[in-house]
Amino acid sequence: MKAVHFGAGNIGRGFVGLLLREGGYEVVFSDVADALVDAINAVDSYTVHEAGPGGTDHVVTGFRAVNSRTDPAVVAEEVASADIVTTAVGPTVLRFVAPSIVAGLALRSPAAGPLQVMACENAIGATDLLRREIAAAAGADADTLLARAVFANTAVDRIVPAQPEGAGVDVTVEPYFEWAIESGPFGENLPHIPGAHFVDDLAPYIERKLFTVNTGHAATAYFGARAGIERISDALADPAIAASVSAALEETSAVLVAEHGLDPDDLAGYRATILDRFRNPALIDTVQRVGRQPLRKISRHERFVGPAAMAAERGLPTEALVAAVSAALEFDDPADEQSVELQQLLRTEDPDALTTRTTGLDPEHPLFRSVRDAVAARQHGLDIA
Repeated sequence: MKAVHFGAGNIGRGFVGLLLREGGYEVVFSDVADALVDAINAVDSYTVHEAGPGGTDHVVTGFRAVNSRTDPAVVAEEVASADIVTTAVGPTVLRFVAPSIVAGLALRSPAAGPLQVMACENAIGATDLLRREIAAAAGADADTLLARAVFANTAVDRIVPAQPEGAGVDVTVEPYFEWAIESGPFGENLPHIPGAHFVDDLAPYIERKLFTVNTGHAATAYFGARAGIERISDALADPAIAASVSAALEETSAVLVAEHGLDPDDLAGYRATILDRFRNPALIDTVQRVGRQPLRKISRHERFVGPAAMAAERGLPTEALVAAVSAALEFDDPADEQSVELQQLLRTEDPDALTTRTTGLDPEHPLFRSVRDAVAARQHGLDIA
């Protein structure tokens, strides 16, 4: 059995690739970074270190890497003969991955079993997005090529912090992970991935993860950055920050109860587990890493505005989530392109126009006014009239 995984970074090696290898798949990593591809091919094994209570080391073998930038034909051949294709590249990069999958499907024998495709991204419906990108890249051949694959959405969760210098291709991760996969597209032919669990309805798992893990992680980063704290674990050691993050997650849990009928007590336990993960002192994670790309993180269907809009539409509280958005607006990291762009927009755009542009909220939406006021307050802090 063989799996092709696009994105040989820390998530790819330390989470998705690891579980695929444990399922018995030969793993072919595909990436565009020359040095990374060369480094992977220069070793026979790498180690995934689980940092923190209960953590163990996993030695990974049975892998190789190909360069999709310099050797696209080789990547296509690998996809053509694979059983599984997965990605961990970021939702905006899926359109660049799609042509390689199209080329592989074009080479794939119609008699072969369907290629099982899963996008393992921090986004709702990422595999659906990848399927649309594949269809667009395939053009007139879309129906023929799409028939040679099945597509399943997933929800993935594992914290992979910035790696220690000199680690090579070894990866440090937290012990906890979750990989939920919708079962319907596979029928009776489920992939063999130990530790993953297959569910009939993925939506509750995706939104529970996005609106708890991602919301909480980013909120910790932005409140921590505002307080001048460097590490995520240190930020949550601050009682005021911990209270602000907890309040935001209580609001997202109320949305999850209303939307999916999830049990409030189960969600309270889940929130506590998530916050304990963020407090793990063995994970040297920074507010700068977690807070990067603030424009994406305050966009319409992301971790703050997404649940806050759902809450506002149901008449549920949104104050703590809006407070997290306010902290995100203050995230000022010259090393992060989106942070620089956001601060420039705050200095040049009208608050109403900027709110619509960055959050996607219509002025008539019940959440709009409070977010707009947060934008205006940040602009006032920058001495912008």
